[in-house]
Amino acid sequence: MRSSSHAGLGPTGSPVLRRRALLAIWLLAGVFLLWKSAEVQLVQGADWRAEANRQHRAQGEVAAARGTILDRAGAPLALSHETFRIGIAPHELSDRANAAQVFMEILGLSEADARRVTQSERRWVQLPERYPPAAREALSQVRGVYVERELRRFHPHGELAPGILGAVIDGAGAGGLEQQYDDLLQGTPGSRMVARDSEGRPIPGESWLLQAPRSGGAVVTTLDRDLQEIAREALMDAIRETGARGGDLVVVDPSTGDLLALVSLDAEGRASLSAINSPYEPGSTLKPFLVASLLELGRLSLADSVDTGDGLLRQNGRTIRDVSRIGHVTYGEALSASSNVAFVQAAESLTEAEQYEGLRDFGFGVATGIQLPGEASGRLRAPREWSRLSRASLAMGYEIAATPLQMAMGYAALANGGVLMEPRIVRELRGPDGSSVETLEPRAVRRVVSEGTAATLTSALVDAVDEGTGSRARLSSFSVAGKSGTSRAPGPDGRYEVGAYYASFAGYFPAEAPQLVVFVKLDRPQGEYYGGATAAPVTRATMEAVLAARTSPLDRHALAAIARAQATHREEMAVEGEDLGPAPAPPSTAHLVAHNPVPSASSAPSGSAGAGGRAPSDPRDSRTGPALATGVPALMGQPARTALRRLHGLGVVVELEGRGRVLALDPPPGTPVMPGDTVRVTAGPPGVEP
Repeated sequence: MRSSSHAGLGPTGSPVLRRRALLAIWLLAGVFLLWKSAEVQLVQGADWRAEANRQHRAQGEVAAARGTILDRAGAPLALSHETFRIGIAPHELSDRANAAQVFMEILGLSEADARRVTQSERRWVQLPERYPPAAREALSQVRGVYVERELRRFHPHGELAPGILGAVIDGAGAGGLEQQYDDLLQGTPGSRMVARDSEGRPIPGESWLLQAPRSGGAVVTTLDRDLQEIAREALMDAIRETGARGGDLVVVDPSTGDLLALVSLDAEGRASLSAINSPYEPGSTLKPFLVASLLELGRLSLADSVDTGDGLLRQNGRTIRDVSRIGHVTYGEALSASSNVAFVQAAESLTEAEQYEGLRDFGFGVATGIQLPGEASGRLRAPREWSRLSRASLAMGYEIAATPLQMAMGYAALANGGVLMEPRIVRELRGPDGSSVETLEPRAVRRVVSEGTAATLTSALVDAVDEGTGSRARLSSFSVAGKSGTSRAPGPDGRYEVGAYYASFAGYFPAEAPQLVVFVKLDRPQGEYYGGATAAPVTRATMEAVLAARTSPLDRHALAAIARAQATHREEMAVEGEDLGPAPAPPSTAHLVAHNPVPSASSAPSGSAGAGGRAPSDPRDSRTGPALATGVPALMGQPARTALRRLHGLGVVVELEGRGRVLALDPPPGTPVMPGDTVRVTAGPPGVEP
């Protein structure tokens, strides 16, 4: 019976066995948990820590300070400007009243704003302004204040050269030098870790630097800051005065190809790079390059005569016209008068290949290689694509498209004794530590014509300025070689637009040893639209302002030597009783010629050589006779550069102190002054007392 009483109990029915089973289960569970814990911590630990960091921490980029773009003298044209945004956690401020006082003193907050920020019940208050590094340093010890660094691209001289410099968008260069040298300028970003809250938002002030950023390198340009400013003001003044849609002005050092100034503006003052990317038909400013080929190949001499008849020539069913009738003249005189008839006939002595190659050698139809993005190569079709009218059209500067830069470099080749240089706008690249990475030396492309041909043509271009269509580019102190041009402008449909013209002028000075080439193009000037009337004065104004400037890229010693040689030559000619023509005024700066100043033509007495007549019996009378005095003009409040140009036009020596607008004149406005007298100009920001 006993055995039957336990028959219904299985092995698990024993309390002891049940306890043992439960204990075994707990032991197994514990072992399992320990094993899983070890697996999570030891085997999967790195993965779980990474996941936790991913959820509560984020790695961010620390922007590198973008490198600086400098002018030829090391003045910054574009640089990274470090500013700071400031956020405040009001509940973390230990002394709100003291913090409010600090915010008023350091950040310039009003008392009401400071109190509103410090007494706010919000968790976080972001101030809208950006503050300089000094504010960060002053607030570094204030608990509850957090600063965030920002970098902004800054142009210290405003709109001086935005087209050349370009812009920075989302950290990348866009246009101009910023794009061309983006890899060098942008530097290497650093990294930081930022703490995030449960919703993934960054926690202010909770970040730490992992790797410091490395600043970008520097680009040293060939631009001259002061000359760029002179060129910009001269071009803007011309656009306003002529009603042009826009224009371009290029200044080149012919011996190196260095671009000292390059300005392209529309009527609203907006900058572009049309000087390198917008070709146009140049018209008569192209004629010197045809003449260069004719001289180099021995097909004519400038002393040879040509009959232009009544200024009309019928050729291949087309009528070629001159602006004025000059009849039977030399080719030199025809160039001064810009005769179409003369040079269309002269072009017949060249083969199509010779005419084409002559222009090609001067750089037309191919990109110059300037270190800027987006350059246009222009258009010069091969002879196989010409029509029967093409040779005549090219002789007049049509059926060819050239950029203002190509035109400037072509004239620079003539000024450089016949050697074409590659334009250079960057002279050196530097690393972040300031060490030189690469020096870009001047590069000669080819010899286009001989020195003799270049000298002969330069002499003819001096005549074109002194006696021809470029007379409004003439300087009172130095000889200028140059040529004007006027060409028809196309409308939206590509056909020539009625009454629409391009006016241009190319000049270089001093003609004896050229230091600067200035090329000016105006787009559709109104009224008197000829290049000699509209573009030539811009060239003169630019040259005058450069001469008057306290600092400029000119070699003053060389200019002084040229001026002394001119004075000696004029004395010798006067003693011999030669017709001196218009007597030059004193150079625009006192340190160029310090002896024997000569009155300007405008101030010479009637009947003297200065007035265009024969020299008097005593030739010294033309230098020592009484000059006409004029009053100091009222220039108060005008830009200093404008004042310099006005005063230099009077033949006076200008001493400029300061920059900005005219604050004072010594002697004052209305005071009689003579050519050679000194006028002191004090300039500064508007509203500042002199």
